[in-house]
Formats: sequence, C-alpha cells, structure tokens
Amino acid sequence: MSWGFEIGRVYNRRNEVHPILGGNQQSGISYAANGFTIFFVTGKAGEQAGYEDRWRDDGVFEYCGEGQVGDQTFTNGNLEIRDHSKNGKQLLMFTKISGGLIRYDGEMVCEGYEWRRIRDSKKNFRDGIIFFLRPIDAISTSVEDEGPIVKLDLATLRARAYAAISVPAEKAGTAARTIYERSKDVRNYVLARAKGCCEGCGKDASFKRVDGTPYLEPHHIRRVSDGGPDDPRFVIGVCETCHRRVHHGADGKEYNTALLAKMKEIEPEDG
Repeated sequence: MSWGFEIGRVYNRRNEVHPILGGNQQSGISYAANGFTIFFVTGKAGEQAGYEDRWRDDGVFEYCGEGQVGDQTFTNGNLEIRDHSKNGKQLLMFTKISGGLIRYDGEMVCEGYEWRRIRDSKKNFRDGIIFFLRPIDAISTSVEDEGPIVKLDLATLRARAYAAISVPAEKAGTAARTIYERSKDVRNYVLARAKGCCEGCGKDASFKRVDGTPYLEPHHIRRVSDGGPDDPRFVIGVCETCHRRVHHGADGKEYNTALLAKMKEIEPEDG
C-alpha cells in the first residue's frame, strides 16, 4: 500500500505524517491505523540512550530496538519489527532531522538481528537488540534479476515460503547472504501456486520466461514495493496487466482490495 510519501522528502511529523498514518506521535516505533503498517523514526537521540543507529557499507541499516533502561525484550514494537514479514506487515523508515521534521527513507525489510551488550540511558550495560534492516527495493530488484524459478513439488515450495518469513538471530553480516534466498522462496511458491494463470484475472500468462516457465509477477498486496520475504497469504501471482493496474490504474486501490479478498480462497490459513 502506498501512502504517498516520497523517499528523501522531509515532512512535519505531527501535521503531515500522523494525520495519514495515525499512531503514537511520541513513540520511536508506531503502528498505523490500518493495522498492517509499522513505522519507526531513527535519529541522533539514540546516542544519548547508549546506542547509535547506522548504515553499514553493505546497505544494511542497524537499528537498535526500543527500551531505554534495562535489557530489551521482544515485546511491543520490537516484536512487531522482528515479525513484520511473518505477519504480512510493511515497515516504513523515517529519520529525525530537527524539531518536528522527519525524512522518509522508504520501506524496509528486517532480515535478521543480534543481541549486543550496550549501555542504557543510565549508562549501565544491558542486552540490546540490533535489527538488520534492508531497503526493500534493493531486494526486489535482485530477486527479479537473479536465478530461474525453482521447480519442486508445491508442498515443498510452500514449506520453504513459510519458513522464509521467520527472522533468524544472526551475527552481523550473515543475514545479508540469506535475505535474497528467502525472498526467492516466497516468489517461487507464489508463481508455482498460480499454475500459469493470473490469480487476479484468471487468464493464462501471455508469454513464457527464458527457462520455459509462465511469466507472472508476485504482487505484495500490503506493501508499497514488491519484494522481500512476505506472508504468502498476502502475495498474489498476477499477469503484467493486472500488476500495472494495481500500481498505476485509476482503480488501483480498489483492485488491490479485491485481490486481498481473493487471497482467502487462494491461500487459506489452514492450508
């Protein structure tokens, strides 16, 4: 789902962001009113609390979880970030600039985390959660450009897809080598599930890929961008026409809602 925010643009948090998303205006991690969007605000304030969020050279953003005093735990916002893919929720990143101004940095995917000994706001050492977040656009481009569609039985592909949405605890630098494979597992299952027919309009794929498989595209119904590991209940295999209709059509929002309704039959929760 697109909220109309432009990457790199600065917004007034109180007047331009929360009226659209909803959520707690004071919290570092907030939840949009729609129930399936999480957004967080990073900035220099974290340094005063004993940690510093940062971009790594490999394109990963290290984000320290919430909780300023004592050991951090996987509750509230920390749990939401870790399990956002598993729960079919999108994750948006903003950076505090000054005063009430924040910059939109795009949609992210949590590819892993690790525990580190860091200081809390009282300067005492504690166990802190460091999330490894990657821009979703970088993942979607890589997955689309790399590798053939894996041909295995549907049950095996489905098991791989659901395993892919669980975020593992990782040592720094190792999760980046697996996020693309996890994303491909979801793509492979969704396209195999479609069996060569668009799950939106029901028509056969209009052409085949170089490897001979029908050309369909995975559409992430609840996300701004298409890509990354995501709950298969919210990813649908569609033809290029239906995909463009969702993203660029005059009725794109309504059509996206219709696709979401179809998913209850396409990918039922009980399997």
